[in-house]
Amino acid sequence: MHRELILTFHGIGDPPDAITGSERGVWIPIDWFEAIVDALPRQDVGLSFDDGNRSDVERALPILVQRGLTARFFPLTGRIGAAGYLSAEDIAALSAAGMEIGSHGCHHRDWRTLEDRELHEELTTSRQALAGIVGSAITEIACPFGSYDRRVLRALRATGYRRVFTSDGGPGSVSSWLSPRTTVAQTLPLQHWLALAGAGADQRTSPLLRGKRLVKRLR
Repeated sequence: MHRELILTFHGIGDPPDAITGSERGVWIPIDWFEAIVDALPRQDVGLSFDDGNRSDVERALPILVQRGLTARFFPLTGRIGAAGYLSAEDIAALSAAGMEIGSHGCHHRDWRTLEDRELHEELTTSRQALAGIVGSAITEIACPFGSYDRRVLRALRATGYRRVFTSDGGPGSVSSWLSPRTTVAQTLPLQHWLALAGAGADQRTSPLLRGKRLVKRLR
């Protein structure tokens, strides 16, 4: 079984003043990002970006292009064009540069807390908006806050997404419909992330992580 480790980033550089609370902790310095991507093996590690912050195109994209790397970007369609976030033109530019564009929903809400109608809107409206921007079907989606349960998973399957990304941590199978990702944050030192990136998918998933994934699928 071919496995991969997917590292998730939110913002690169100094966060804007409007970014508050826990969100500031998932923004990392530019030199951290460069060091992490330079530590990656040539395969078995994927990169993804959530929320659609402007640093995706202003800071991350040039570094990725310079190194011949690609990544997945999951913008929130409700924030497209807002101050500090990607515009439609930015998203189109990411796609034109060879980056994969997926959905992160519309308004950064916990899908488990939504009524069925609201959940359906999050999953379908965002996909339609992004497809109109990039000119191709949107087949991948990332759960806000990494939150999901059986009802959310049923809705995602019914909506036709071919791959769903979580924030459960650790490596997973590249063929898995539900794929774990590991969020990079300043709560741990840079050396931790360099070691993790360098090891890639060549690490075991702990019993604790496996247990957490199972609980979230069954609840």
